[in-house]
Amino acid sequence: MSVTHLKTAPGEPPRTAADVADTVQVMLARLRTGGAQVALEYARQLDGWYGAITVTRAEIDAAVARVPQGLKDDIGWAHDNISRFAAAQRATAQDMALELRPGLWAGQRQIPLAAAGCYVPGGRYSHIASALMSIATAREAGVPDITACSPPNGSQGIPDAMLYAMDLSGATRILTIGGVQGIAAMAFGLFGAPTADILVGPGNAYVAEAKRQLFGPIGIDMFAGPTDSLVLADDTADPETVAADLVGQAEHGSNSPVWLVTTHRPLADAVLARVPALIAELPEPNRAAATAAWRDLAEVALCDTPEDMAQYADAKAPEHLHVQARDLPWWRMRLRAYGSLFLGENTTVAFGDKAAGPNHVLPTSGAARYTGGLSVHKFLKTVTWQEVDARALPDLARVTASLSRAEGMEGHARSADIRLVTQSRTATSTG
Repeated sequence: MSVTHLKTAPGEPPRTAADVADTVQVMLARLRTGGAQVALEYARQLDGWYGAITVTRAEIDAAVARVPQGLKDDIGWAHDNISRFAAAQRATAQDMALELRPGLWAGQRQIPLAAAGCYVPGGRYSHIASALMSIATAREAGVPDITACSPPNGSQGIPDAMLYAMDLSGATRILTIGGVQGIAAMAFGLFGAPTADILVGPGNAYVAEAKRQLFGPIGIDMFAGPTDSLVLADDTADPETVAADLVGQAEHGSNSPVWLVTTHRPLADAVLARVPALIAELPEPNRAAATAAWRDLAEVALCDTPEDMAQYADAKAPEHLHVQARDLPWWRMRLRAYGSLFLGENTTVAFGDKAAGPNHVLPTSGAARYTGGLSVHKFLKTVTWQEVDARALPDLARVTASLSRAEGMEGHARSADIRLVTQSRTATSTG
């Protein structure tokens, strides 16, 4: 693989600091023993929230009434895409049964989890789309109880449009609480919520670390880090569009890398020249975030061939992978490591982030080498079953006993042998 770097990243995305891990460990220990009272203390101390944690039906209805109809329509449009895509995914997860040998039946069932906790981040941005992505997907998977939580935005609590999206998506209850205490409320079953079987949704470093430390007895969607994006472009790509796409993803934050890989040097030079100007046009604090991300973490690389670009992308395993090049079917079949793939100049990562349909909760920091993003499958347990009748018993018991004794597991062998003895006795008595 031939690669020439025209811009290298002087820094690396920061890893979870030891003090973050230690802080989260202490907080979770206090929350585990102190429950709702400690969660309330953290909500007041860290978020300045003194209101009730559980959002009432009357409060939701009042918030819904304040959302402009045009915005409601747009949220509904995005919700429809996301729900329909999730429903189509659910249809691919099927129960099945087959007779492996005469009298030996085996199968699988798809069982929805009983309770999900969906974290919807707040803070700098109001992540309306994140509410749709997590809650609606859990609902389409068949999860009967869904708790959604989000940090308050000052004294108003959760923004009206966020509450509308949460309610539209099918949240069973909505909690005004964020951070580690919000994750703990869902994990430990506080404020009237059941203990969550799985915790999903993006968040800051403390939220991600809380999910990591709770993983095991409770499932999580993935170990999430800062968002990242890679654009693959050839001489057919428009430099202005490519530059805008890179800047759009860089505004996520100073720790969010963006990368451009191309076979066309003039495109690379044009993008390098254009990005700083586009960043300068952003409002604050977006401008500061994008400036730091581009300066410290962005890379621009020149490759000789499309195959070189594909190898580079597979090695990066980006969260978002956008191809702006000819022969899109080749790229779709060739690329192997990404959270979500965006094909052609008419699509953009922003479409996937907000409204296109496929989920935007995706693997980061190279995790796309081994996993995909959030889907209905995360909310389902694929469990198996087996049943044996008299026709299959002789061979199955004989082989099981043989393999067990070869492994030195005599107890296993005898549990197979006894069934042959029982079958023989039954045959004798009925004969």
